[in-house]
Amino acid sequence: MPDRRPTVVLVQNSPTSGPGRLPAWLEEEGAAAVVVEGADLADRVPALVGADGVDGLVLLGGGLLPDEDDRAPWLPHERALVSEALAVGVPVLGICLGGQVLAHVTGGTVTGRSGETEKGLCPVRLLDDAADDPLLGPLGPLADEGEVRMIESHVDSITGLPPEAVHLATSDACGVQAFRVGDVAWGLQFHPEAAPERIGTWDADELAALGFDRDELLTAALERAPENERQARALAAAFAAVVRDRCERETRPRHADEQGQSPAHNDAGVR
Repeated sequence: MPDRRPTVVLVQNSPTSGPGRLPAWLEEEGAAAVVVEGADLADRVPALVGADGVDGLVLLGGGLLPDEDDRAPWLPHERALVSEALAVGVPVLGICLGGQVLAHVTGGTVTGRSGETEKGLCPVRLLDDAADDPLLGPLGPLADEGEVRMIESHVDSITGLPPEAVHLATSDACGVQAFRVGDVAWGLQFHPEAAPERIGTWDADELAALGFDRDELLTAALERAPENERQARALAAAFAAVVRDRCERETRPRHADEQGQSPAHNDAGVR
């Protein structure tokens, strides 16, 4: 374990796309999980580098496209934080919209209403490059014939990988389920933070308009809930391990004066 407790900031882009199971799992793995609403992001996390700053960044989902700045005016700052993270080696985990933000920043293509719609607990197939990946590698022994089961809820998707991305997972319904850029930045289309029970809170009429029955989705998901929890929890533990490792090795500047910044931080490293 590092001498100090690493801090992971989870950016909540929508009131209905919360952090779910992730904060508790990250805390159990030795990280301080701090949830920051998108509207407060610039004030609370003006930059990643600083005294006792941010050691990991999780971008949560939301019914947006990664450049819909008119609907979500914090997105430019979120994209800037991703660019900074890539530059200084802060681990990033982008989930659904968050994964699309990572793809957008690194030169990928995100398509609204792409036709790759998924809802419910869906199969995600691990590709060969996932075997030795720090994030998805631990899921291999837990997979059923190379597939894991994860919650999906999207109509938009990544339709073109960033030029330098490593493709890690796919599915029959949606081509890009997971990718890595560099050593410690990942984008996911699925939702490891969401428990299968959450499907019961989804809007039944909206699902019906897309051709899905909420009760059927919920019943099918609950049947495989233990499998999903094992796999999603392993992914969260793997991300926490990456954060701890980077924190231990101190591979990025740690002091605000090295970057010409001197923000006031609280004991969690976030304003």
